[in-house]
Amino acid sequence: MREQRWTRVIPVAFVMYTIAFIDRTNISLALPGISRELRMTPAEAGSAAGIFFWGYLVLQIPGGYLAQKWSAKRFIMILLVVWGLCSAATGLVHTGRQFLLMRFLLGVAEGGVWPATLVLLARWFPSRERARANAYWMLCLPVAVVISSPLSGWILGRWDWRVLLVVEGLFPLIWLAIWWALIYDHPHQAPWISTEEREHLERTLAQESVELIEAKRESYVRALVRPRVLLMVAIYLLLTSGDYGILFWLPTAMEKARRMGSLETGILFSIPYVITVVGMVLTSKHSDRVHERRGHVAFSLAWGAVFVMLSVLTVGTLPVLSFIFIAIFGAGPYGALGPFWAIPTETLPERVAGPAMGVVNAFGNLGGFFGPLIVGYLRGRTGGFVYPFAVLSLLLLLGAALALFLPRRKAVWHVTAPVE
Repeated sequence: MREQRWTRVIPVAFVMYTIAFIDRTNISLALPGISRELRMTPAEAGSAAGIFFWGYLVLQIPGGYLAQKWSAKRFIMILLVVWGLCSAATGLVHTGRQFLLMRFLLGVAEGGVWPATLVLLARWFPSRERARANAYWMLCLPVAVVISSPLSGWILGRWDWRVLLVVEGLFPLIWLAIWWALIYDHPHQAPWISTEEREHLERTLAQESVELIEAKRESYVRALVRPRVLLMVAIYLLLTSGDYGILFWLPTAMEKARRMGSLETGILFSIPYVITVVGMVLTSKHSDRVHERRGHVAFSLAWGAVFVMLSVLTVGTLPVLSFIFIAIFGAGPYGALGPFWAIPTETLPERVAGPAMGVVNAFGNLGGFFGPLIVGYLRGRTGGFVYPFAVLSLLLLLGAALALFLPRRKAVWHVTAPVE
C-alpha cells in the first residue's frame, strides 16, 4: 500500500522542485562572470543574488491559500511556465538593473511553489509520515546542487553564463507535461490508488483534521500572526541566511582559494551536498520514529553552526580539513527541514496551515537576500571570507537556540469521535 504514494507522488514533486532550485541557484557558479560582465561590486552581486527572495514574498501566502482552496496541481503547473520563461530571460540581460529585475520576477514566479507543494504532500501523507515525506521531497535541494554544479560548470567552461541560464530555463517547460499527467490533488482522484489505500488515507487524514479544531475559533489574520508562526519565521530566516550565504558564495571562495576551472569548481562544490542528502534522510527518519520535532531542528542548526566555525578557524592553516568541515556543514541546516516543515501541519488548523506555511516561507526566505548580502558586504570590507562565514555561523547558532522554544508536542485540541 505504502509504496504507491512514495513512488508516484514524491518523485514527480522532487524533480519539479529540483528544476526550480537549479534555476534559482545556478547563478552561484556564474556569479563571478556575471559580476565582471555587468560590472557589479561584491555588495551589488550579493544583492543581485538575493533580490530573488523579495520577489519570492509576493505569492507565498496567496500560493498556500490557492493550493488549499483551489488546486495545488494547477497552480504549480502555471508557475512552471512562468518561472521557466523568467529564468531563460535572465540570460538575455545586458545591464545590472535588468539582471536585478529578472531575478526579482523569477522570485515572484517561484514564490507559490513551496507552500503549494507542502499542502499537496499533507493531503497524501499522514502526520506520522510527514517529516519523511517532506524530507524526501526536500532532498531535491542538495540533489539539485549535486546534479547542476558539474553540468553548470561544464556549460560555463564550454560557453558562458548566458547559455547556462537560457538552457536551464527550459527545464520546467519540459517537465510541465509530466506534472500534469501524473500529479493529483487528492487520493480519490488518482486512478492508480486501491480502494483500501484510499479509504485508509481519507479516514486518517480526516481524523487528524478533526483533532486540529481548536476550542476557541480564531480570526484568520490572528491565526497567521500567532507566536508560534512568528517564531518559525525567525528561525527560518536565520537558517536561510546561513545556508544561502554559503551556497551563493562558496564557489567564489573556492575559486579564489585555488585557481580552478569552472568544471573542477562545480564538481568540488557538489561534494558537501552529497553528504547533506545522508543527513536529511537520517534526521527525518529519526524525527518520525520518536515523533519529536523541535529538538531535531535545534540540533541540526547547531551542527551547521559548529562546522562552519570549524571551517573558518582552519581555513588558513589546514585548507583540506577546512573543506571537510564545510562539506559536513550542510547535513545540519538541510537536515532540519523535514521536521521543521512538519510542525505547521501538525500544530495548526487545516484552514490556516497552508497560508501559515506561506508566511513562514515568505519572510523566512528573506535570509536568501540578507545572507549573500552580508557576505558580499563583509568580503568587500575585509577582503576575505573568514569574517563573513563566521557571522553566518553565529546566525545559525541563534536559530538553534530559538528552535528550543518551538512547540514540544501538539497543543490541546477538542477531539470529536473518530470519522467512520
